[in-house]
Amino acid sequence: MKAKVSIKTIAEQVGVSTTLVSYVLNNKNENRISKEVAAKIRQVAKELNYQPNQIARSLKSQKTFTIGLIVADIANPFSSQMARIIEDEAKKNGYSVIFGSSDESEKKTRDLITLLINRQVDGLIVALPEHCEDQVLYLKESGIPFVLIDRYYPSIPSNFVAIDNYDAARKAIIHLQSYGHKRIGVISYQTSLFHLNERVRGAVDLLKEQAMVGEVRIDHTDEDVANAIKGFLADENPVDAIFATTNLLTICGLKYINGLGLKIPDQLAVVGFDETDAFDLFYAPVTYVKQPMAELGLKSVRILLDAIEKKGSSIESAIFETELVVRKSSVVTL
Repeated sequence: MKAKVSIKTIAEQVGVSTTLVSYVLNNKNENRISKEVAAKIRQVAKELNYQPNQIARSLKSQKTFTIGLIVADIANPFSSQMARIIEDEAKKNGYSVIFGSSDESEKKTRDLITLLINRQVDGLIVALPEHCEDQVLYLKESGIPFVLIDRYYPSIPSNFVAIDNYDAARKAIIHLQSYGHKRIGVISYQTSLFHLNERVRGAVDLLKEQAMVGEVRIDHTDEDVANAIKGFLADENPVDAIFATTNLLTICGLKYINGLGLKIPDQLAVVGFDETDAFDLFYAPVTYVKQPMAELGLKSVRILLDAIEKKGSSIESAIFETELVVRKSSVVTL
């Protein structure tokens, strides 16, 4: 059986101290080490197939070097992209990530949090479903470092990373209005989640008495989106544009509109939310609100790692601006 490669073996081959090798392989104090030496250490470690002793590392640091990540649905493009960004950034800092999907279930979220804590993760990054205020309070009381991502509760002080949802919606509505659209339908979930309700509020505050909002039950998405659009079009003053507050709602809306034979954007303009490949494949590429995914993911990891190091001594939050990516689905050419 081949002997396990140690830090000492790497140090001897490179001609440096074991301390220096440890610093490089654990991503510590590299600003005091030349890039050439650091690169040589990593190259030798790779050639020798060095595998760190996680048990010894954990015993020494009193950490497991794992992060728990709970998203709404790992199959959703937003969740999967965010998970990948967080995983890559965690790895750069010597951490592994354990994933779980809440499926927008309060019970499943509670079970996942319990499971991850029992696995002794060093901290959590969580996108909570609605009605989970008690879980935030539980995490605060338990003392485990955590960061809420995308969704947070303004009434409960905690670490969080999110976007300015109110302003994001306003950008979408202002864009549609700039192309002469006066009757705009808004499609969103029937929910208590703050971030989604802020998107509706941002739109309605601009549309005022002209606002039409279709609420969708999360377990009846296709049916309720169809009914919302049907109601928009049947009104005595029918809509000429639609703003959907999530990527799934946008896709469901596009399917229904396509089935009606309406031409986008000539007969009905559409603006969606979040980036997904499906928007590119539609015959009229979809205008959408783009979230700064990399910034959100990187910031959530940084805040969490700081909280782990400082044992949650302070609260930090970050709110990012969005960008409206304008494409054919909302631009009517005269």
